Amino acid sequence: MTSQQRPLKQYEWVMIDLKKQIDEGRLQPGDRLSSVVDLATQYNVGRSTIREALSALKAMGLLNIKQGGGTFVKSLPLEPDPVHPMQQYADLWEGRAASLRHILEVRRVLETGCAALASQHRTADDLAVFEHLLEEMKQSKDEHFSEQADVKFHQQIAAATHNPLLHDLMESLSNKLHESMKDMRALWFYAERSSAERLLQEHIQIYDAIAKQDAKDATARMELHISKVEQVLNEKKVGGHHLQWT
Repeated sequence: MTSQQRPLKQYEWVMIDLKKQIDEGRLQPGDRLSSVVDLATQYNVGRSTIREALSALKAMGLLNIKQGGGTFVKSLPLEPDPVHPMQQYADLWEGRAASLRHILEVRRVLETGCAALASQHRTADDLAVFEHLLEEMKQSKDEHFSEQADVKFHQQIAAATHNPLLHDLMESLSNKLHESMKDMRALWFYAERSSAERLLQEHIQIYDAIAKQDAKDATARMELHISKVEQVLNEKKVGGHHLQWT
């Protein structure tokens, strides 16, 4: 995997988003950032991830971190630095965004169809598996474990179609899904400005439609689930550059 294709680290997601807020003026020079604890809750990451992001932004000259006194946005230079360190993340993001968008296009085609078929062919055993995975998502406090349950949930939708070819197609995407899930979950959190609870509710809504054997609703719920990530992906702005496709 090349550097442009690798998943961005969690602190890079946070750093990029905070940088975007500074670029757009939502965080002004002199503004005090929320505490590390509050930022960790907002971004649904650990405190160490927040500290890494803040340290990186400080190294770029964008933040002033006062020991015991808070973190403040610094005044920006009048002229942009053409070799600003943020450019490397803009370049990295462009390559990663293109890869993610391709995966999302495949998921839209494959998973909306799987959701419709699963609603028609699911069994009581399938529903029991869904319920177990949803419970794992609900109870888990470990992000890695939650990601695994998320991937398994989407694979179970394909399994519930009882079409072996569709199941094999989703299995073949397994590695790609694991690689991209961190990025996609992070993008979803940014799009919603919400928590894992909201993401859990979307999975529950997909499950409910399948359980009720409502193919139309199952398709719509899956489409909405994927579209939220794709929308923020297409509109993402990094390092002063809008990254959009037509």
